[in-house]
Amino acid sequence: MVALGAGGAAWAARSGEDRSAAAPRPTVSSGPPQRVVLPGRPGEEAVVTDSDNVRAPDGSTFNAIDTAFVQMMIVHHGQAIELAKLAPGRAGDRTLLALADRIGAAQAPEVAWLQGWLRDRRLPESDPAHDHQSMPGMQTAADMTALTGLTGAEFDREFSRMMIAHHQGAIQMAGDALGGGEDAVLREFANEMSVEQGSEIRRIRQLPQG
Repeated sequence: MVALGAGGAAWAARSGEDRSAAAPRPTVSSGPPQRVVLPGRPGEEAVVTDSDNVRAPDGSTFNAIDTAFVQMMIVHHGQAIELAKLAPGRAGDRTLLALADRIGAAQAPEVAWLQGWLRDRRLPESDPAHDHQSMPGMQTAADMTALTGLTGAEFDREFSRMMIAHHQGAIQMAGDALGGGEDAVLREFANEMSVEQGSEIRRIRQLPQG
């Protein structure tokens, strides 16, 4: 899910004090409102409410699509960061190496912002109901392992293929959030992520494929 480049890192920094939003499962789809349990403060009982009628402490609204998107994008970004970390010592093209470094450096603060969004709403970072491996663009453990054994042009080709697919998956998930999410700041995040990752896909495709 995912990478956002320097522009995304700057967005996360700008929005650090105005956190909001999250979303659904492998593909974020709207449907009938789900029931959401909001943990109470110490000594208070939890409150159950409709997922499309939840307010954050800052007064902003969010729904189940927002929450699932945030929970899943944390994992999706995590794999993109893992991919980026494989480039040093293996990549043959310097431009690809620099792009991988950019992706990893940008997505780490985005993960922190998404984690903060959940923390501010007293929501868990993960949901056992989410099948993370089925998220769009997620690479298999076998593919990740195979990539570690490649170097030079072979690594560059396979890394490019995997990262393009990963970015395309993140763009798809962002589209689901934009189509059904409620949180305005999260929608801005999803939109800017889509733009940045689309730009990175174009840069990767312009690299020599050896």
